[in-house]
Amino acid sequence: MTDPTPTMSAEEAAGRALVARTTFEKEAVWLPQLAVQHWNAGQMFIEGKTFTDCVIEGPAVMAVMNGTTFDNCAMGTTTDIRNLLYRPLSTTKLAGVIGVSDCRFLRCRFVQVGFTGSDDLLEQLQGGVKSLSDIAKPSGSLA
Repeated sequence: MTDPTPTMSAEEAAGRALVARTTFEKEAVWLPQLAVQHWNAGQMFIEGKTFTDCVIEGPAVMAVMNGTTFDNCAMGTTTDIRNLLYRPLSTTKLAGVIGVSDCRFLRCRFVQVGFTGSDDLLEQLQGGVKSLSDIAKPSGSLA
């Protein structure tokens, strides 16, 4: 007599399919769910994915790691981009964040997502990205 082959639940199958994807286009992505599915698959960070014209939703703090880029993205609703940036106190490890490595974000909108990483990264984000509030300003606005 042989043991029956264990079957995968629909939820587990959907999670594995999500982790296997390398591209996301014109869809809402709930970052905490994507992270948990990666952790369940033994991957401690999200790696090698391209997000195009997506809404990336929190609540979450994204640890931006090597090779991750943001092209023409709106990083969140704020009048001061520094409100979305968190400087780590440790230089070795971070806990309670979602690591993202070698990912590309093209024309994405981030909602309720904060960002952390190296000092160089935080300076780049502070000086070179727009918030949703900046994008929503009427043309000719001085504020």
